[in-house]
Amino acid sequence: MNQEQFKNTVFVHKDKLFRFAKRILVDDDEAFDAVQNVMMRLWQAKDKLYQYRNLEAFCMQSVKNEALNRIKRDKIRTDFAEQQQLISITESSVGNTKEIILEMINSLPEKQRLVMHLRDVEDYDIEEISEVLEMGESAVRVNLMRARQKVKEQLTKLFDYESFRIYSNKK
Repeated sequence: MNQEQFKNTVFVHKDKLFRFAKRILVDDDEAFDAVQNVMMRLWQAKDKLYQYRNLEAFCMQSVKNEALNRIKRDKIRTDFAEQQQLISITESSVGNTKEIILEMINSLPEKQRLVMHLRDVEDYDIEEISEVLEMGESAVRVNLMRARQKVKEQLTKLFDYESFRIYSNKK
């Protein structure tokens, strides 16, 4: 198929293809680009176009597929961007989590704060903590359990609040 035959058989449908693409994509520029891409592909396959009985229907189907692919691609990009934004928010929260936990530990009563610091930050054994603080091992365990429980409750409240805040802003 030469250029003149292509103009007379395929290119004559460009306005109808544009209107159809615009109906699907809404945006004029996107519709124009979709039709342009289809026309380029049809030109590249011009020698195989004779095999289609209804060339207009084939062109319409090609534009429909191109438009739907563009919508799908844009949705994937949007979803990916939203996911990356959520990940960055989460990562910044995780980066701050260590500081937040240390602040929570510092706000505990003195015995609980010391026990938790020695056990969870400095990695001391229960025996070593009891020697350093001159407490019984059972008292160390009780204070450690209470300290961890308080920090856990505070973190749960914080993260529940943060996830509520993030997801309520997303909608």
